[in-house]
Amino acid sequence: MTCLNRRRSMVFAAGLVALGVLVNVASATHSWGGYHWARTTPQFTLKLGNNLSTASWQTHLSNASSDWNSPTSFGATSTPLITAIVAGQSNKRCSMVAGTTQVCNSTYGNNGWLGLASINITGGVHITQGSAKMNDTYFNTSTYNNVNEKQHVMCQEIAHTFGLDHQSTDGTSQNSCMDYFSNTGVNATSTLSTQPNAHDFGELNLIYAHTNDTITTVAATTSKLPAAEVAATDDHNSWGMLVSQSNNGRRSTYEAYNQDGSKTATHVYWTLEAAAKCSGCDHRYDGGH
Repeated sequence: MTCLNRRRSMVFAAGLVALGVLVNVASATHSWGGYHWARTTPQFTLKLGNNLSTASWQTHLSNASSDWNSPTSFGATSTPLITAIVAGQSNKRCSMVAGTTQVCNSTYGNNGWLGLASINITGGVHITQGSAKMNDTYFNTSTYNNVNEKQHVMCQEIAHTFGLDHQSTDGTSQNSCMDYFSNTGVNATSTLSTQPNAHDFGELNLIYAHTNDTITTVAATTSKLPAAEVAATDDHNSWGMLVSQSNNGRRSTYEAYNQDGSKTATHVYWTLEAAAKCSGCDHRYDGGH
């Protein structure tokens, strides 16, 4: 091989390596559709409405809020989003309230899902309101009724309303609550994946790298919660079209368009049983629950 050809081969190989690095960086992102709250400041506070009915769930919300407010505890340097727990202003069905995320638990029924996060979208990408729901129909059973599984799901569902998707959906632990490691069975005593990690905060900083000069969709921290609510979304018939599902069947996302032109996007965390029955099916209709 001539020196010129050898040099060309080396340049080509280096280019492939660089391309691989770029692909790996790009694939590491876990923004949910580019959705984000509009705000006018680099850092903002999102109200989490506490509609939780038990002290144990309230502790899980408090822990998750504290974790998301503490980037340096997880090897990160900053966060653009601070959470503040306030009195809830929703109902049993956990209707969304403008400018806030409402957090609820209830016995929502044997419908196949453990956790449900919904956000309303305007302008294509701006989150205007959110809700995070924990289904006690399953969390009251021996399979899911442990502190680590509850913490994992609470941490994950509220973070979906920040605009975060999952780091991984294959069931392995990235030691982030934004994966689908299951803290059940032999893993019931494991604290893996019950908190955010540095990559989660890195992704939040990417999502919120810009500000909106003139608009905000976040409720002011000095005002009362808005009274306006939108319809509840735990009824699977209201979720709209299935747009994505993980290979193992534990995660599905849906989108529905509303009469006012906004869109409601819903993240569904299915039970192990629903996913095992038919991983490739839309669990709303496959009898997995």
